[in-house]
Amino acid sequence: MKLSRFAILAMLALLLAGCGAPSKFRTYNGPAVTQVVVQKSARKMYLLHNGKVLRDYDIGLGFAPAGHKQIEGDGRTPEGSYIIDRRNPNSRFHLSIGVSYPNELDRALADELGKSPGGDIFIHGRPKQYRNNVRDWTWGCIAVTDREIEDIYAMVRDGTPIHINP
Repeated sequence: MKLSRFAILAMLALLLAGCGAPSKFRTYNGPAVTQVVVQKSARKMYLLHNGKVLRDYDIGLGFAPAGHKQIEGDGRTPEGSYIIDRRNPNSRFHLSIGVSYPNELDRALADELGKSPGGDIFIHGRPKQYRNNVRDWTWGCIAVTDREIEDIYAMVRDGTPIHINP
């Protein structure tokens, strides 16, 4: 009788332990992502290992996607070569990884216009309030689904180059 009670309690404990919300933090044990490439016109992002595509994603961009980001609030996604330089596990957009925009050239171009270049450009998820069938809705960031940013967050390390093409 004691053994069966113990077995039932043990199974119940295991069942309850498995009922928690799934973690947004995933693990990745595959080849290292050596660069991220974004093709703005095709609305695609590629994670590469030494030139070989590991994964590709459909993306959303800034609400004014054509052209290079020049100033804060222009709604454009930057173009050029940057670095993944930070991550935010508590992002209001599920998870996010930062792009090193603005660089020195971006600052100089904005300065010529007497404006701020802006900043806080991220690759991030898409919370429910932004799932309104509008593809390009960010202020210049690169958006994927929440499930996709979980994989990207696990795969892409700080220091990884990102090339954002027109």
